Amino acid sequence: MLDGQLIGVDVGGTKVAVATLADERLSDSSVQPTEAANADDLLGEVVAAIESARGPNTAAVGVGVPSVVEFETGHVRSSTNLHLADLDLRRVLEERLGLPVFVDNDATVAALDEAFDDAGRAIVQNLVMFTVGTGVGGGLVLGGRVYRGATGAAAELGHTLVGIDLSDGVPRPGGFPQRGSLESLAAGRVLDQLAATVARESPSSALGKLAASGKAIDGHDAVEAGRDGDPEAIEALRVIGERLGVGIANAINTFDPDVVAIGGGVSVAGDLLLGPARGVARRFVLPGVGERTEIRLARHGNQAGVRGAALLAGLELARAAEAAASAGREAERA
Repeated sequence: MLDGQLIGVDVGGTKVAVATLADERLSDSSVQPTEAANADDLLGEVVAAIESARGPNTAAVGVGVPSVVEFETGHVRSSTNLHLADLDLRRVLEERLGLPVFVDNDATVAALDEAFDDAGRAIVQNLVMFTVGTGVGGGLVLGGRVYRGATGAAAELGHTLVGIDLSDGVPRPGGFPQRGSLESLAAGRVLDQLAATVARESPSSALGKLAASGKAIDGHDAVEAGRDGDPEAIEALRVIGERLGVGIANAINTFDPDVVAIGGGVSVAGDLLLGPARGVARRFVLPGVGERTEIRLARHGNQAGVRGAALLAGLELARAAEAAASAGREAERA
């Protein structure tokens, strides 16, 4: 990749994380909560976070957002969890920052993190990424290259239908996430709901006792309680993990990848999530498919988004430089 500092930005449903990549070394992430109620406020928070990391040799910025992105233009076509829909995010950020900016889906940049090293070289040829956080995202690397589809918006794996009821025909579609989609069944917000239900219905459980102290219960509490051995919390994580496993089985049957990686905030549950997901996936994969597929947690945890976004910026700068050099060679020959 090119010389200079690269800034990676991971915009989530509740936070903005920023880190820098220089000399093939990633800095620690700076994470700021976001409570923006509209696009302008959110843009202000993102710009402020980037400016706080910017240095004199900053070359470009990569941004991952949980949205459907038209990659070539950086236009956000739709956004379920953020106030970014129908926004020319790349253009707006470039105007405010005066730097090259590249915008992509957050799970796609997480897939970059898993499949490429710090120098931008592919180390996994075929990878499917699941990010389980506020929603469920997906990213694809096929043949050593990011796969974005015809419009740059491919790999919305969270919106694959894994539990839709077809007993009376196809139901009327609703809002997104659709009922029966992987995101509607296995996202972090669903774990929040399961944890709250456990706390309400099992007052003697760890979550029930925590709720009795006056704390609002969410998925983070379920993960902590599960790590401490609480059986009700472990059961809630098993449910989420097994539902995720159905989505993983579909991905393996479709792509036969080298690696399926699981990242996002809920992945901090570790084997409490991975074990059930891996077990169900193996049971539902067609015999003969996925025999070399490794199902594992993401390598860089909550650094995956910022590292992948920084790699995106470097790879796109290098691609632009190569295109310019090629055009120059063509002009000389003419």
